[in-house]
Amino acid sequence: MINYKYILTSLVLCAATTCSCSSDEPGDGSETKPDQGGGESSVTDVRTVKSSLTVELSTDRACYTPGSKVTFTASSVPSGAKIRYRHGAEVISEQDMTGTTWTWTAPSKDYMGYLVDIYKMSGENEETVMGTIGVDVSSDWTVFPRYGFVATFDSSKLADGVIEGEMEFLNRCHINGVQFQDWHYKHHWPLGGTRDKLLDVYKDIANRDVYTSVVKKYINVQHGYGMKSIFYNLCFGALDDAASDGVKEEWYLFKNTQHSDKDFHGLPSSWKSDIFLVDPSNPEWQAYLAERNDEVYSNIDFDGYQIDQLGYRGNLYDYNGNAVNLPKGYASFIEAMKKRHPDKRLVMNAVGSYGASQICGTGKVDFCYNEMWNDEDQFSSLYNVIKANDTYSNHTLRTVFAAYMNYDKADRETGYFNTPGVLLTDAVMFALGGAHLELGDHMLSREYFPASPLAMDEELKTAIVRYYDFATAYQNYLRQYSSQNETVVAMSCTDASKKISINSWPPKQGNISTYAKTVDGATVVHLLNFRNTDDMSWRDLNGTRPAPRLTLNLPVALTCKNKVSKVWVASPDSHAGAIQELEFKQSGTTVTFTVPSIKYWTMLVIE
Repeated sequence: MINYKYILTSLVLCAATTCSCSSDEPGDGSETKPDQGGGESSVTDVRTVKSSLTVELSTDRACYTPGSKVTFTASSVPSGAKIRYRHGAEVISEQDMTGTTWTWTAPSKDYMGYLVDIYKMSGENEETVMGTIGVDVSSDWTVFPRYGFVATFDSSKLADGVIEGEMEFLNRCHINGVQFQDWHYKHHWPLGGTRDKLLDVYKDIANRDVYTSVVKKYINVQHGYGMKSIFYNLCFGALDDAASDGVKEEWYLFKNTQHSDKDFHGLPSSWKSDIFLVDPSNPEWQAYLAERNDEVYSNIDFDGYQIDQLGYRGNLYDYNGNAVNLPKGYASFIEAMKKRHPDKRLVMNAVGSYGASQICGTGKVDFCYNEMWNDEDQFSSLYNVIKANDTYSNHTLRTVFAAYMNYDKADRETGYFNTPGVLLTDAVMFALGGAHLELGDHMLSREYFPASPLAMDEELKTAIVRYYDFATAYQNYLRQYSSQNETVVAMSCTDASKKISINSWPPKQGNISTYAKTVDGATVVHLLNFRNTDDMSWRDLNGTRPAPRLTLNLPVALTCKNKVSKVWVASPDSHAGAIQELEFKQSGTTVTFTVPSIKYWTMLVIE
């Protein structure tokens, strides 16, 4: 939603058993695992995992088609190192590491995530992980969308290496789609120029320079990484000169039945114009904008259209005084855009979930996209939106959140994002199966995408790479299955000396909260750390959220009716996402083991 206002200035899962069990002093690490029979079984002597993350890795693309060649680059070659390719805990293959570049043929199965790690044995039954990277093997981005953005297209981007450097980082984070914000000439005439004559440079809505060559270069670089390039525009915006460009008075939205008071979105006087709103369901307007989009597609190699709206607008009327149902109008608009350009991708914003059911219900958008505001500001709200979108789309579409971190801090000062705030929010979003629109030519803190008052410090930048590696490598455990696969796992702490409470979703302040699904016969439990959390809003408005209290060697028991063969954990906060298989013991329906570490988020898999 192009608010620009700062410039103008459930399914409720039943509770699992909780326990009061603190000191987070490391225990003796003794856990056990089951053998092949009997009422009580155990497995011990699993390999110990340590990490010394000295090898930086990259790949040549953000995603790969099945059977294609993946090219890796490493910063160094440690003596005795091996390369391991894994899907979950399954080792696909291994090889000795002999150079800083090598290739791997992606497996033939579509829509799969892999973790590739560099490791070496550091003891008889001990390995040290030295670097990891995720690989997405998917022929279509709609299954696991990881959405980024670009928002500045001026002459500064013409300098050597600027665009390449920005997109290199997005590629390192496996971003597979990029939204172009405020790239357009006019909302009702997005192309800078005409079908037959492009402008070399033009002004956007804020009177900033936009170079056509910059827009085209971004697309070329993105396509080289396998990313989709999606242009942004409202579904119903017209500037004050729209009549001279063929926009009719009869197409507008009005606040009264006498067509005397147009609805509009006010902007600063130094900008080109306010934005006046037309009826998105008007067939003539739909045909008009589809033709303007055709001019865009004919001249610039965009892959699709990111459609925007402005949320609830109150009672609105068309030129003839008829009440307008905007959500139904959005669905009609999506249908018209898809009919005119059936091969192009579509995404539409549901601002504060307004119109979400109609948007998702069209079946014509690539995924659900929700811009989150004050009335959806709780961690539990993230779940509610994903659950609702899953229902609206008949369990077919994933959710991407446009959710602006440290918003009030960004409104009053420059500086850095608060790392604990960003990581806890990403942990919850990713664990629930969502994605976060946050990475672009800077990290996003405002609804006006070109604004960049806050930046990532080196700690956050490193952590963000780990989180996106994790989201990619384990995408099948996180996003492959819908909310239909939710389950509840009763888990408790078995050490009364640790004052730790564990509860199942929804989250509770001060607790470790769990969210679980069944995935291919395994139970996947996400352990989310809300210990030491000062509130339960994902927004961290002032950038003051403290880091959760690190929980080490947490002994737990959970109920499992089936025979357990393996228990493992992985976390973006530990060993760069590499898995750790756990010793465990099963006695009847009770399985006990020790979770090595929970910082923000640890994923537990019980096979």
